[in-house]
Amino acid sequence: MTPLKVNQDRLLKDIAELASFGGREDGGVDRVAGSAEDLAAREWLARRIQEAGLEASTDKTGNVFGRQEDSSGPFVLTGSHTDTVPAGGRLDGAYGVIAALEALRVLHENGHPAAAAVEIVSFWDEEGVASGGGLHGSTALCDSDHILDVAAFVELHIEQGPRMERKGLSLAVVEGIVGIDRYTVTVRGEANHAGTTPMDLRTDAGRVAARIVGDMHEMALGVDREMVVNVGVMEFHPGSPNVIPGEAQFVTELRAPTDELLVEAARQLEALCERHAGPEGCLATLERRSHKPVVEFDSDVLAVLSAACDRQPARVGHLSSYAGHDAGPMSAVVPTGMLFVPSSGGISHSPAECTPDALLVQGVQALLEALVDLERTFCRRPPASGRRR
Repeated sequence: MTPLKVNQDRLLKDIAELASFGGREDGGVDRVAGSAEDLAAREWLARRIQEAGLEASTDKTGNVFGRQEDSSGPFVLTGSHTDTVPAGGRLDGAYGVIAALEALRVLHENGHPAAAAVEIVSFWDEEGVASGGGLHGSTALCDSDHILDVAAFVELHIEQGPRMERKGLSLAVVEGIVGIDRYTVTVRGEANHAGTTPMDLRTDAGRVAARIVGDMHEMALGVDREMVVNVGVMEFHPGSPNVIPGEAQFVTELRAPTDELLVEAARQLEALCERHAGPEGCLATLERRSHKPVVEFDSDVLAVLSAACDRQPARVGHLSSYAGHDAGPMSAVVPTGMLFVPSSGGISHSPAECTPDALLVQGVQALLEALVDLERTFCRRPPASGRRR
């Protein structure tokens, strides 16, 4: 059989055309889920699927699917999402959807038997800009009857960070998604007149909170060099320039590749709070707001993806994703894996988001070859018993 090869010109043309829906003058994309631009892009995608001689469908959630006509599964599902954040980039999510379309088109055009066992998807509302939740379409699919027809799932995505570029990687097998804990830290002191209270008699909750935040960078790196921490929300109360804050509150987010590291980081953060609050006569408390456990992808899927990447003229690595993806909820229900291509400068969710064309094409070629092997591995054996819906 003729070696399967991605149509580079068609792939890049489709990526550019999809970016025109909600396209901005600065090269970015405004295509929030449910917007007119988003709905038009989904209609365009369905047409492109049909123009390829494939069958397009949209479920009640808004997920767009494509497959060969009269195919019934079990399927290797592949895809991502086409919605964006405001002033987002043209590749986040969209690349994985167009990559899936191109891979299935190549299989279909070549009459490859794997074509009948591959289904593609553009999930609804991965970003959660309008809904506040995110991962809406993939979560809904996991609770639908159709998930019983899915034997495995693979998502190709840009990294959205600098780790691949730092290591000189052009392809990466993603072993999982980091866990994410969010905490509210509340510091209580004593509000008082800012002009009349001497500096050495203050019980300043704002000063304590600022000191805690100032030390969190080093705290996180002390737990693990791969951990990241962020404070993006902070409030002082009562919130007047001439009143010493009697209470300060901030929300911090911790991300790490193991749940054990998240537990240790919380312990270290609590100790940090006590160290700064006590000497100032304040009380600092932690309350966990949310917990997203570490996602570990399926070892059999990862083995297939690794083999496909190793066949490419690429430097290949293995890493964790520090951003959430549709592969997260999917992994709780079906064998799942991910592939990354690098993001130039580590930039994403921005009009400056970019990956060189050659690396985009190489990523799709790896996906294409992996789909053939995944079909052999997962679609020719009985589904695992006890699969959740």
